[in-house]
Amino acid sequence: MARSVKRIARQKVRSRVAQHPLLGKGGAHGKTRKAERKRDRQQLAREPRE
Repeated sequence: MARSVKRIARQKVRSRVAQHPLLGKGGAHGKTRKAERKRDRQQLAREPRE
């Protein structure tokens, strides 16, 4: 078995969905726009109201 074949076999398989450019998540660990909006709503709910 060639050295490069061994190396390919050991590589971690990345989620193609997470890296897909049409989803616009900004990489494998990026957050979706929905997740960002949800986080913003939660932060607003935590802040004291005047």
